[in-house]
Amino acid sequence: MPKAIVMGEALGGPGETYWPLKITEVPFPKPRADEVVVKVSCASLNHRDLFARQKLYRGATPGVPIMADAVGVVVFAASEENKKQWLGKRVLLAPARGWESDPKGPESDMSILGGTVKLKNGCCQEYIAVSAAEIEPCPAHLSDSEAAAIPLAALTAWRATIVKAEVQPGHNVLITGIGGGVALFCLQFALLRGASVYVSSGSEDKISKAKALGATAGVNYKNVGWSEQLLDLLPSKRPYLDSIIDGAGGDVVWRSLSLLRAGGIIASYGMTLGPKVTFSMPAVMKNIEVCFNPSPPSISFFDWTLTLGSWADT
Repeated sequence: MPKAIVMGEALGGPGETYWPLKITEVPFPKPRADEVVVKVSCASLNHRDLFARQKLYRGATPGVPIMADAVGVVVFAASEENKKQWLGKRVLLAPARGWESDPKGPESDMSILGGTVKLKNGCCQEYIAVSAAEIEPCPAHLSDSEAAAIPLAALTAWRATIVKAEVQPGHNVLITGIGGGVALFCLQFALLRGASVYVSSGSEDKISKAKALGATAGVNYKNVGWSEQLLDLLPSKRPYLDSIIDGAGGDVVWRSLSLLRAGGIIASYGMTLGPKVTFSMPAVMKNIEVCFNPSPPSISFFDWTLTLGSWADT
């Protein structure tokens, strides 16, 4: 029988325990009429997998294959149409379910593959059945390990940068917490869009690496007066930020008032500083727009894979 890696159980409350991982046997998938079976070549971890093992991720449950990201080869298709299109093809899997067509928001309670009670499916197994609508050809220039490490982080970054922050050529963009997977993809997408990118981090080394990747400049948020330092770095002809892409939350709105243009955008994709974001009347009067960018919808998957494929030519 095929094998999978799942979480076991351990005593303790959220944040007080660490569920073990174990290898288990699972039945070979029985695909529905619209599904294909993918033989997984490589799967990758995300931080959500760590949170799940600590019981800090909503719906985390033992016994379900973990991981949301994978690349593999289609080895079976239930329909003749999908056989012709996909059999033998190397593909990437879309990590999210429940948000298929509406650009404004999910049609149902959206979920992500891997280790949860709702989907009961994940990528850390030898074979996985998925809808043919939830796969895309894997760009040939990526190795299996490179491809598997990309989808969830890059799709989140794509939506935060392109859809929510509306980054355009010539914009000044601040990406906070540079060094994380999503933030690094935001940097690359914003540069690809033609923006000037500024970064913040508590690590000078991460700032230096971001500048090597193309960031214009960076500031250390541990320094007193870092926002004033950032203002001094902005060009005189455009002395403001058009948008901020943030993964921390907390007091990001208040900290950004002096940096953002009127009508500027804060695109948030995380809340490492906590689940509350304070929104003040000065921000309202400045027409600051704060939008949360949840996990990536399937509708972004095709647009994003086209962009990813184009990197091979740049």
